[in-house]
Amino acid sequence: LASALRREGRDVATPARSADLRGEAMGTVFYCIGLTADWRTRCFDTVEAHVTKLLGVLRDCTFDRLVYLSSTRLYRGPRSPAREDGDIEINALDGDCLYNISKAMGESLALHSGRPAVAVRLSNVFGDDFGSRNFLPSLILDALRDRKVVLRTAPDSCKDYVAIDDVVQALVRIATEGRERLYNVACGRNTTHAEILDGLRACTGCAVEYEPGAPTVAFPPIDTSLLQSEFPFDPTSVLDRLSGLVRTFADHADRWS
Repeated sequence: LASALRREGRDVATPARSADLRGEAMGTVFYCIGLTADWRTRCFDTVEAHVTKLLGVLRDCTFDRLVYLSSTRLYRGPRSPAREDGDIEINALDGDCLYNISKAMGESLALHSGRPAVAVRLSNVFGDDFGSRNFLPSLILDALRDRKVVLRTAPDSCKDYVAIDDVVQALVRIATEGRERLYNVACGRNTTHAEILDGLRACTGCAVEYEPGAPTVAFPPIDTSLLQSEFPFDPTSVLDRLSGLVRTFADHADRWS
C-alpha cells in the first residue's frame, strides 16, 4: 500500500505501532495494525493492535479520514452471502472469537467516534509474503521445501482469497472516493482446499495428505456488490495466480529456506 501510494507521487509516512502520535496531523490514515496467524497466543497484543492504539489515534490525532482495516473473518456461521449490513455472531465463551470481538470493537469505535472514518473488511489477502505463517504461504513453502503437504482440514473446506494488488487498488479508491462507511473487499468467490492443493500438485509435484477425520471449515461467500456499485473492481482468482506465486516463492528461496 505504501509503495503504491509513493508511486502515485503521494507523501507517505509509516510510523511504527509503538510511535507516539498524539497531536499529529496525518491527512488520510490507513490503520493497518493487526495480528494474523499468532493472535491466539497473543491476546493482549491483539486487543492492543485492533482497539487500544486505534482509540488513541481517534481521540488525540488530527486527520482528514481514517480507513480501518478489519476482516471478513467476522462472518462466521451459515449466512450466505455475507453482506456488510448483516448481524455479526460472537460468543465470549468461544476463545476463537477473541479476534472477531476485537475487530468488531475496532470497527464500532471508528464508525461511532464522531470522527471521519470508514471500515474495510478484508478477505484472506495473498501475495509474495515470504515470512508469513498464514495458510496459503505455509502450503506453498511446504510444497517447495518438503515436497509434501499435510492438511488438518478437509478438502471441501473453503474461503475467499483476494490478491494484494487488488486490495491496494480498492483501498486507495475507498479512501479518496468512497461514499459508504463499511465495505467488503474480497474476491467474491470461495476456493476449496482441494482446488488449491490440485494446483500446488500440478506446479510442484508435491504429495498431498489429509489428516484422518479432518473437519470441514467453510466460510460463507463474501458479497462485494456494494464496492462494485461504486468502483470498477474485478479481482483475479487465487487459482489463476497460483503458478506465478509458486514461481515467485521458488525464485526467492533465500528469503525463507
